[in-house]
Amino acid sequence: MPIIEPFFRESGNGLGVICLHSNASSSSQWRALMEKLAPSFHVLAPDGFGAGKGPPWPATGHLTLGDEVALLEPVFKRAGDPFVLVGHSYGASVALVAAVQQPERVRALALYEPTLVSLVDAWSAPPNEADGIRLIVQKAVESLARGDRATAAQLFTDYWMGAGSWLARSEAQRHSIEGSIAHMKEWGNALFGEPTPLAAFGKLQMPVLLMIGSKTRAPARAVTRLLSQVLPNVHVVQLDGLGHMGPITHADTVNDAIERFLHRDARDA
Repeated sequence: MPIIEPFFRESGNGLGVICLHSNASSSSQWRALMEKLAPSFHVLAPDGFGAGKGPPWPATGHLTLGDEVALLEPVFKRAGDPFVLVGHSYGASVALVAAVQQPERVRALALYEPTLVSLVDAWSAPPNEADGIRLIVQKAVESLARGDRATAAQLFTDYWMGAGSWLARSEAQRHSIEGSIAHMKEWGNALFGEPTPLAAFGKLQMPVLLMIGSKTRAPARAVTRLLSQVLPNVHVVQLDGLGHMGPITHADTVNDAIERFLHRDARDA
């Protein structure tokens, strides 16, 4: 895939920190973290394919996590080597693949609940702990095939944030999520089809902050457990009362954990 210039937010000076957003979100989810880190770090937050001001989804519809990494190359260059990768959910999965592909460039990783569910399927054939999100993707794709984006968006939102969360969103928030949910099938294909084996993450030597909410769903918990068993320099932090969308619903709590990690581990790596 040719290099495409991505949109990214930028602030601060110092060690480069690149923040990667979750599905149905955009770089705007990291505004508070960027403000918090800017006095000490050079923070960049790009929009992925089909998100925010990012490039449109490829006409073929097919996209891999490796393609998402390739999109980030101009951001990597802007950050300067080495840099830190911060990621949430899908964005955390992209960060992991980037670290495997270019470990010499990544100084540290701060990840909140990667959804690299291909690891769960490789570890234990279905039925397994990834079945919950597998079913939601299937039902959402069926809704999209009927032209019903609202139901697809509600299924996705309520699964990760709890029943009633969709109806609690503002009209503007629902409109934004509905706009991005069209790529649900492709998100699922990228995450369930990622070929990087679990053993590859065992070769990563950089410090890794691996965060998980105490109220998260089984797929995220399973991925976190598998990664925590192989990453050689990992620090696992469970944040009480948080769910999968913790970086958005409890931004202060997550951002504080990231800031502490960056000042302690990432700078000394």
